[in-house]
Amino acid sequence: MKFFELISVAAVGLILSSTGKPPIDLGSSPKRDQSGYLAGQLLVATGEISDRRFAQTVIYMVMHNKAGAMGLVVNRPVAKGPMADLLKSLGAENKDAKGEIVIHYGGPVEPETGFVLHSDDYVVNGTIRVRDGIAATSSVEVLRAISQGKGPRESLFAFGYAGWGPGQLEAEISRNAWFSIPAEKELIFGADAESKWQRATDRRKVPL
Repeated sequence: MKFFELISVAAVGLILSSTGKPPIDLGSSPKRDQSGYLAGQLLVATGEISDRRFAQTVIYMVMHNKAGAMGLVVNRPVAKGPMADLLKSLGAENKDAKGEIVIHYGGPVEPETGFVLHSDDYVVNGTIRVRDGIAATSSVEVLRAISQGKGPRESLFAFGYAGWGPGQLEAEISRNAWFSIPAEKELIFGADAESKWQRATDRRKVPL
């Protein structure tokens, strides 16, 4: 999909909250941590997955608990264009906006909704600090900051997310559909998206 087509679709759904209130609960405090389960790790698709929505995906897990799981695909860029155009499509102030932004496919759930995965050197109301210096925000404020050179050092912007209900992800893992590895910033924010899945797969520990 072309960049301008994509941001037009996004604008219809107002992908990011201009008020700072995320479309799903990412936590109300910048100091709130998500612990336990696979939050803060990378979920990697195995060859058992043929569904094209998830085949060969690498997913950063933002939340995972008894209520379910939520993560963002980090290896499927779909478009690239001027940051000013994206901000304009959101009805946000784009004065002095500089640079381009790469838009990623974050997952099949709520594809009109946008999320920014980023280093935790930048936090606003509604940001959730996940683990090991990684945070997530669903607010247009973070995009404005990035466009002005005042945002996080590292970031990835995505439409949609991957979501699982209670016990669903655990069942898929038991069927060898996924495995997890420790998150590495290069695998999350690195520009070489095409090789991320293979590199993540190579990091899998082979049981003796």
